[in-house]
Amino acid sequence: MATQILAPLPGVFYRRPTPAEPPFKEEGDAVAVGDTIGLVEAMKSFFPVEAETAGRLVAYRIEDGQTVDADDVIADIA
Repeated sequence: MATQILAPLPGVFYRRPTPAEPPFKEEGDAVAVGDTIGLVEAMKSFFPVEAETAGRLVAYRIEDGQTVDADDVIADIA
């Protein structure tokens, strides 16, 4: 059964630390507890989105650069 990773706060979701760097994780990658899978930018500050369970990143539900509200589903881990 898949576990959902939720947005910690409202803002803009990014899959990579900077536009020039690769994404934190790709779909299909292994994920450990505490791994960062993206960032949420709010008020010019960046907050990490971390996995709370280990598994494999099944799918992102939010596109890179898309706005999110608190508790929106960002990704699924199985």
